[in-house]
Amino acid sequence: MIALAEIERARDRIAGAAVRTPLVRLHADAPAEIWLKLENLQPIGSFKIRGATNAIRAASAEQLAGGVVTASAGNMAQGVAWAAREAGVPATIVVPEHAPQTKLDAIERLGGRVVKVPYERWWQTIEESRFADVEGLFVHPVQNELVMAGNGTIGLELLEDLPDVDTVLVPFGGGGLSSGIASAVKQLRPDARVFACEPETAAAVSAALAAGGPTEVEYAPSFVDGAGARKALPGMWALVSEVIDGAHVATLDESAAAIRLLAERVRVIAEGAGALAAAVALSGRAGGGKIACIVSGGNIDVSTLTTILSGETPK
Repeated sequence: MIALAEIERARDRIAGAAVRTPLVRLHADAPAEIWLKLENLQPIGSFKIRGATNAIRAASAEQLAGGVVTASAGNMAQGVAWAAREAGVPATIVVPEHAPQTKLDAIERLGGRVVKVPYERWWQTIEESRFADVEGLFVHPVQNELVMAGNGTIGLELLEDLPDVDTVLVPFGGGGLSSGIASAVKQLRPDARVFACEPETAAAVSAALAAGGPTEVEYAPSFVDGAGARKALPGMWALVSEVIDGAHVATLDESAAAIRLLAERVRVIAEGAGALAAAVALSGRAGGGKIACIVSGGNIDVSTLTTILSGETPK
């Protein structure tokens, strides 16, 4: 578990970069009182600015001398590029070939250099915490305590705004967001439950919980590009399994429907991963009471969003 003191230090460190995002009520026909933590309103359109800024601001000048490197489907890339630009150092971003163009364009606008690789090579980079072809400080998108502490600041804000929350639903990609938020929530409100949310096309956490450890699952790329994986990261599993209470899987149809509902009811634009928690809450599978859904990001291609708002589910 990430120490509460580390998360509180992270809140001070990221001040002026990440914003305190609002918590708003979603009025919908559901068995629970649903609240939305709108991380899509961060300057880069996702929560990733928190962890990336915390890690890079904590690094020494010597560590940053060669620039920074990360592996990301897009949102962590923007966070690292943002923080690297602030620090005045170059950022190299290793991305999977299927990364959305919207996110790649944003990386380049922030001054990051994009290196596209096959999914397998990208995942290998994440597992090994290095990319052999590029020098620089590797800022792991998930398996980095400073990144997780930055993510945990969401949990601090959430409990200040909704101290009697019963359940927190968090999109799960590699586990850095879930672990950070759950660490804060479990230390401040032990009775609250925290669940990982993942797409049906890449439900690695559910498989790992069923098998007793990380196991490879069938994976298919989808518009929910910022969540899910072929396999839960072995190096994260001890922490993840300690702090989460379970996992829920959302179908692509449910995720698309949640994107539409958020746009219609609260005028919020969520990307696929950002809508996972709301999709689970709306399904009723997370139960009743007060449920907080982390809307992790809103960086979605316009063409994909248009398809979803027209009533279709992208294939």
